[in-house]
Amino acid sequence: MSSSTKLLRKYIREDVITKHSSKKLWVFDFDDTLVKTDAKVHVIDAKGTAFDLTPGEFAVYEKIDGDVFDYTDFQKLINPRAIKWVNKILHNVHTHHGPGKIVILSARSSPTPIEQFLRDSELDDIEVIALDSANPLVKANWIETRVERDGYDTVEYFDDSHKNVAAVNALRHRLLNVRIVARHIIHNRIASFFSGSVAIV
Repeated sequence: MSSSTKLLRKYIREDVITKHSSKKLWVFDFDDTLVKTDAKVHVIDAKGTAFDLTPGEFAVYEKIDGDVFDYTDFQKLINPRAIKWVNKILHNVHTHHGPGKIVILSARSSPTPIEQFLRDSELDDIEVIALDSANPLVKANWIETRVERDGYDTVEYFDDSHKNVAAVNALRHRLLNVRIVARHIIHNRIASFFSGSVAIV
């Protein structure tokens, strides 16, 4: 691990502990952000060719007209491996701010596999939302609705998909009084988007 990566991870851990906001919401994606699994998106293209995409590959895949996606693997938890340093962030937030300020926000169709993982991690009091959609705008709209409903002034978002991160970061144009920190989890570094600019801390 590079020294810059260690510094990034150390910053995130300390930021969680030392910076307090009574109106802050932490939102975590699940697949390839908190956990690696062997679940794959099964694809059949317009020519009838079948192939599989990992969550990481799907996060950067550009859909082509005629593509048909099968997400059935994500209705279960297949060989889960926790991404330890992101889970450390999750545990620190849980310890210092409580479960009520954390949401696991997933494109999966069912919350059950995620809830199973959280039970095994002794974090079963965290809210899980399964959106049943891979559309980045669905995630962003959910966050906007929750912020407006509960009056949060800060949102910190963690996701491996640059499309999801960009969609959440764009909320700053509509939520003018809310600080949006959208963190792109790349597993060897974190790109943090503050009001449209990229900062490598």
